[in-house]
Amino acid sequence: MPIPADPAGRETYRLDRAHVFHSWSAQATLDPLVISGASGSRVTDADGREYLDFSGQLIYTNLGHQHPAIVAAVQEQAARLGTIAPQHAVEARSRAAALIAERTPPGLNKVFFTNGGTDANEHAIRMARLHTGRYKVLAQFRSYHGGTQTSLNVSGDPRRWATDYGNSGAVHFFGPFLYRSAFGASTEAEECRRALDHLEQLIAMEGPEAFAALILETIPGTAGVMPPPPGYLDGVRALCDRYGIVLILDEVMVGFGRTGAWFAADHYGVVPDLLTFAKGVNSGYVPLGGVVISDEIAATFAHRAYPGGLTYSGHPLACAAAVAAITTMAEQNIVERAAQLGRDVIGPALRRLQVKHPSIGEVRGLGCFWALELVVDRETREPLTPYGAVNPAMAEIGAAARDAGLLIFTSMHRIHLAPPLTCTEAEIAEGIDLLDGVLDRADRHTRPTPTARIA
Repeated sequence: MPIPADPAGRETYRLDRAHVFHSWSAQATLDPLVISGASGSRVTDADGREYLDFSGQLIYTNLGHQHPAIVAAVQEQAARLGTIAPQHAVEARSRAAALIAERTPPGLNKVFFTNGGTDANEHAIRMARLHTGRYKVLAQFRSYHGGTQTSLNVSGDPRRWATDYGNSGAVHFFGPFLYRSAFGASTEAEECRRALDHLEQLIAMEGPEAFAALILETIPGTAGVMPPPPGYLDGVRALCDRYGIVLILDEVMVGFGRTGAWFAADHYGVVPDLLTFAKGVNSGYVPLGGVVISDEIAATFAHRAYPGGLTYSGHPLACAAAVAAITTMAEQNIVERAAQLGRDVIGPALRRLQVKHPSIGEVRGLGCFWALELVVDRETREPLTPYGAVNPAMAEIGAAARDAGLLIFTSMHRIHLAPPLTCTEAEIAEGIDLLDGVLDRADRHTRPTPTARIA
């Protein structure tokens, strides 16, 4: 992207490159887009150009940008009580906790607030270890649970490789993913059965008494938006019950309507022992995350101090934003709308693109949470980018989208699409049309096959 022509934007860019250290990046290679404003489904750069935001930023702007109810709630709370330490009771925090607990699966009634998703997962694992007296944690390959030490090292994601010293107690296993099956399965039912058999064998070989917790993204997000097959989460729940392992469902990315349910666990009828959240709880307007705790685990700390806390736990501004976001979603049937958009609009449109573009190997998703698996060859399913590698082709595709006025989220060889749950059908159509042109660029990297069939 060119440096902004606008003087204020140009100064913002200069200061950024001089002083801001960006996450997950080689600093000298960065060329950030300067954003000066946003509204609804669109953001505006420093030179006044608009972009349709299908990235969710980092999959969190569930109610879009500058939603008036959330903005007003934060302003009102700041004027009344801008901050207060977590040992006190305060209206915004109490109401936010109650609204969250009303919507989580039954038996989860206590909320421990954190600053975001990674520390929510850190604390969930700590709670599980203290509750069970065990240490090891089971986690899937192709998963992501955060960027701090424990949460990163339980992640089954290449980003952990550089700082994984093998001391986190994490034991990784393969989850179900039929498109790239680790089990040689040919059907979803077969994939489910073999994945559960693999998990139980791993538990037996490691020693069931070793494991404090099993942590899963209910639907893996950054790893590729892979809804589990019917019966898989039920089977995991049964294994955890059999061996006394705490089940943690990571709903940081998929919670609060993103998949067309309040929580993705609702699609499967599975109740975890601990549920973590962040992002969509208040559309990211003020950092907030947390752990929703089962009655049994909460009882462990009824007369035993929980050894953990955060200075900003349940910050009033963040909790006021959460109250406004959850209330708005309930009053305006936003969750039901997300389900309808995914079922009737986004899903069918993406599958039509799959027919047209040989670079799309598979389309996956539900609600407003989708991924396109990009391949160089549909027959072999060879990914556009090898696992854990960086490919200039994906950078080219991301840049093409931005040049077209569309913000997307890319991860390895995938395009992730997470428009606001408030997006209009006209905006979805506009975004799909822009994406169609971007995929022409992706198609240049494919190898033609005789049939070019959809795998």
